[in-house]
Amino acid sequence: MPSFAMKVNINMLKTYQGSCHCGAVRFEADLDLTQNSFRCNCSICRQTRFWAAVAREDGFRLLQGNDELTQYLFNKKKNEHYFCKHCGVRAFGIGTDTPIGKMYGVNLGCLIDVSDEDLSKIPITYIDGLHDQWQNPPTFCNHL
Repeated sequence: MPSFAMKVNINMLKTYQGSCHCGAVRFEADLDLTQNSFRCNCSICRQTRFWAAVAREDGFRLLQGNDELTQYLFNKKKNEHYFCKHCGVRAFGIGTDTPIGKMYGVNLGCLIDVSDEDLSKIPITYIDGLHDQWQNPPTFCNHL
């Protein structure tokens, strides 16, 4: 059963730099890329192809571009989705109602200097957000 409860080994955390496509939004996040990342089938994640690694609240820093972000809330309005106003890229989001409390979902595709080989090694947990069954994988997930 997938779990959002991460076993964080602080010795494995590494600070990664990231940005949106145009560079207007820049951030850094402390991540352990040996831990599970997440692909979700909810309507927003499916349509934006969002692939998230989890950073704890104190492990994310927005370095530039706060005024360049557009926030989007939908459905129960408990998660905050942020997009660059210029290029439209969703570099991160904020989960406000999760088993670990407030957390940042960092779009792995927005990390700078992470090779395709390194990305291919990151374990993925598939979650059924479409049916609010966060603890279960969806029936079909290869398309995510």
